[in-house]
Amino acid sequence: MTKSRGVVLLLFVLAGCTNDKVTNSPDSFSIIPKPVTLTPGNGFFKLSDRITIAHSKEGNMSASFLVDYFKDKKISAKLTSDLKKENQIELSVLQDEAFKKEGYRLVVNTNGVLIQASTDAGLFYGVQSLIQILSDNGKQIPFVEITDAPRFSYRGLHLDVGRHMFSIDFIKKYIDLMARHKFNRFHWHLTEDQGWRIEIKKYPKLQEIAAYRKETLIGHGGNPKNYDGAKYGGFYSQQEIKEVVQYAANRHVTIIPEIELPGHSLAALSAYPDLGCTGGPYEAATKWGVFEEVYCAGKENTFKFLENVLDEVMELFPGEYIHIGGDECPKASWKKCTYCQKRIKDEGLKDEHELQSYFIQRIEKYVNSRGKQIIGWDEILEGGLAPNATVMSWRGEAGGIAAAKQNHPVIMTPGNWCYLDHYQDTTKTEPLAIGGFTPVHEVCAYEPLPPQLFESETKFILGAQGNVWTEYMKTSDHVEYMVYPRACALAEVVWSPKESRDYNDFLQRMQKHFFRLDAWKVNSANHIRKEIK
Repeated sequence: MTKSRGVVLLLFVLAGCTNDKVTNSPDSFSIIPKPVTLTPGNGFFKLSDRITIAHSKEGNMSASFLVDYFKDKKISAKLTSDLKKENQIELSVLQDEAFKKEGYRLVVNTNGVLIQASTDAGLFYGVQSLIQILSDNGKQIPFVEITDAPRFSYRGLHLDVGRHMFSIDFIKKYIDLMARHKFNRFHWHLTEDQGWRIEIKKYPKLQEIAAYRKETLIGHGGNPKNYDGAKYGGFYSQQEIKEVVQYAANRHVTIIPEIELPGHSLAALSAYPDLGCTGGPYEAATKWGVFEEVYCAGKENTFKFLENVLDEVMELFPGEYIHIGGDECPKASWKKCTYCQKRIKDEGLKDEHELQSYFIQRIEKYVNSRGKQIIGWDEILEGGLAPNATVMSWRGEAGGIAAAKQNHPVIMTPGNWCYLDHYQDTTKTEPLAIGGFTPVHEVCAYEPLPPQLFESETKFILGAQGNVWTEYMKTSDHVEYMVYPRACALAEVVWSPKESRDYNDFLQRMQKHFFRLDAWKVNSANHIRKEIK
């Protein structure tokens, strides 16, 4: 293997033993998500007890990640800048058009291991595949040649922390698991009717008041409804946010924050009631659902508040996108509000639906002025779509189809396939969920490109995302149970070629992957193990 400027080298001090009599088969490689091509060889490459990882400037994050992996396995590993070792695993950054932006090539043979990519992200995903084919003791690697690249550029998982909040340690674990499955977008749902979870220094009452609710509904409720009587809440400091953003970036995961508007804003109104149509009083919701109390679209101080909030949010999150919600916004309060009705008249709007469009477009214009783009749920189509908006299609695929036909970027996340808060099994032992039924095989079967689109329109489908709403998930163990292994299936949907996806093949690879999930201390649901033969 050659050494050249701009090449990242991972050097292992190896025993260098191979066994050409060992025959590897495709079935022995249980990589998830499935690579584009995988050609097994005969034999394996053995590692010694002491591993040295050498690297140049490019690919440093991938090298560091691999060092940490071996340390977790209690295998001695260190970094060095000495690139003159033999028996090396080489990670090469090549400016080659043959490599897609996040694609890679992985070769293991008698010479060692070679991973090539045009970006460090590609190297990182090659490292993830390498880790999955390492033996359980981390000491040998089967001969193989893999050429791989993602099908979609947007591969997302979402987590709602407004209903129930989770520790920074768990958020990092959530991101780690995303990275291992080659997801690259974390949609962090930070504000809701039931709680505001991000520190905004200009508005301290968001931390003091909006971050808490007085109690929480027990179960699905009933009549009369039952509540636990316990104050609940909390928020992430800006320092914690920065820490998580950097942690994710080191794993090639971009965080997309969501600040809900104009609906799902009851918690914020409880802290700043003048932002509502009536002036309050308001309190953070103690049950789930949709509430009529929303930001007033007629008051200028509403927009000033949101612009100031977004200023601090955009400073914390360096990614391209800010998610502004835009979903489930009742219009009843607007219809009765003199400020909103005056806004409709002054702006020459037809009705409250166009008022919502005005609201979204005004926010979009401000976000665009700061060099960012907005994402909104598919309700932002109502009354006219904001000029530069990306649409997240959740109420089925119709919103995504309509947006793509208007040449707008689309992220598919329809409930039937992508809502990981649905029940995943029919047994009575399943934990409480919001409803619905989305088993693993349905997630695995999802196709993000709707047949209603012409080929020229499919380019606007950026990818897909799994959503995790936490009304009924109080603990991180419960979140993991709902997300995995369904996220494994979704990883294949957004990464692997459509023609290579096969449920029975996926089941066979999951047989070994469950042991990885166990090793990563994931509280995964194992319903599909009974389907594995």
